[in-house]
Amino acid sequence: MYRVGKEEAEAFTRALLSRDFFKINGSGREVYNFEEEWKQMTGAKYALTMTSGFAALTSALIGMGIGPGDEVIVPGYTYIASALAVVAVGAIPVIAEVDETLTLDPEDVKKKLSKHTKAIMPVYIQGFPADLDALTAIAKENGVKIIEDACQADGGRYKGKYLGTIGDAGAYSFNYFKIITSGEGGALVTDDKTIYERALIYHDASAVAFFGDQLSGIEQPLFGGTEFRISDLTGAVLREQLKRMPGILADLRRNRNALSDKIFGGKEIKADGIKVSRAPSHDIDGDCGTTLPLRFETSADCRAFCERASQNKIGLTVPIDTGKHVYTNWTQIMEKRGALHPAMDPFLMEENKGLQHNYTADMCPKTLDLLSRTAYLLISPDWTDNDMEFISKALT
Repeated sequence: MYRVGKEEAEAFTRALLSRDFFKINGSGREVYNFEEEWKQMTGAKYALTMTSGFAALTSALIGMGIGPGDEVIVPGYTYIASALAVVAVGAIPVIAEVDETLTLDPEDVKKKLSKHTKAIMPVYIQGFPADLDALTAIAKENGVKIIEDACQADGGRYKGKYLGTIGDAGAYSFNYFKIITSGEGGALVTDDKTIYERALIYHDASAVAFFGDQLSGIEQPLFGGTEFRISDLTGAVLREQLKRMPGILADLRRNRNALSDKIFGGKEIKADGIKVSRAPSHDIDGDCGTTLPLRFETSADCRAFCERASQNKIGLTVPIDTGKHVYTNWTQIMEKRGALHPAMDPFLMEENKGLQHNYTADMCPKTLDLLSRTAYLLISPDWTDNDMEFISKALT
């Protein structure tokens, strides 16, 4: 969480004291208003707010009609929820390499495509945009969908367009660790009416037909789903957080750029004989600015630099150490336990026999190498010039 204040507290109180804070209400309509505001900002035709980014990803996959017998290509570096969303709909996640920016590698996507591929899921880890020109070209050429996992990239852009709005559907997260937060929460956006209608039905199947006029104009038939509905308490907080988002992003990007300039000055540096460069980006201006990624020639150099930084009271993170963000630590996926009941487990389904789920710990060597040779300096939007001067001197 970056910033929160009395505005969120007042909005929450307003919704609470209305005594009318179920999502479908005649009072504040906070969730609906947030969805309208999110659509207005991103330019998406449809938006649904729900309980999490995982909920949004799962609902989008359902909206695309993806299920048993289908494959979805995901990067080997993303939070496990990306792969679990694929498993949740009965499909198989196919794990691909990342490129130098630590986002989905288009060249490996080409290698992993099969007749079973139904979607490609680029993930904007740390707010880093993927190579969406290449990925959308691959998708169009092969007749597959793009579902954008923008859960770490609220407000990020790629060549002027909001991340999450470039593919067929996009998912965002608003949990505690994201750019804007309501503690927990997520959203789905799409311009595709069919995806929207199916996601609407699926994400709130037990209430959508019985409260308000949510099915007005809906053409898709009702089917069984789940319950990812949120209340107006969450919606009220999100509306205030959305007002803060432009300032948060502007300050993150300003501080990231200023610190990068202080450290690198447009070139590689050597610190105690260790060569350090800034990892590349597919769109440095659209990048959310949450992180300055440092790249080293070897993992040993990376560790030595991090130790030196620690001694100078600067904490760096090596992404290979980030647990469930690295495919080797996706226990449920790697051990192929997709559900408790075997009949519900995609890895045991007849339709998924012969699909690409022969996972091994060394199947994405490029990804593991890059993650072990990269260090993250996490940026604060509230750093002062003095803070950044101290950090740059400590690192160089």
